Amino acid sequence: MLDYQNYYREFTAIAKENNWQPLHSPRNLAAAVLQEAAELNREFQWQSDAQSRALGPEAKARVAGELADVALYLFALCEALGLDLDAAIEAKQAEVRARLVCKSPGN
Repeated sequence: MLDYQNYYREFTAIAKENNWQPLHSPRNLAAAVLQEAAELNREFQWQSDAQSRALGPEAKARVAGELADVALYLFALCEALGLDLDAAIEAKQAEVRARLVCKSPGN
């Protein structure tokens, strides 16, 4: 399991050192999540499904970096809103399971 609180503490320390905390409103953090997700998507632009599954080491490293950026801003957004990400994920999975299990073939 991710220790996102630990990652968030480091994210906050860097933000504090650079005086970025005033910029970390929920609106700005949500925009940052979208921006970083767009940068992640750019790594796969114009690739076939097969190409996207066969990334080389350099491309995988770039993708990993963009995934980390998305995650860090997502953790920061949860903290800014006082949301428990673990609880939110568990609730969403339960909701999806309840909604989709009833509609799956054979049920």
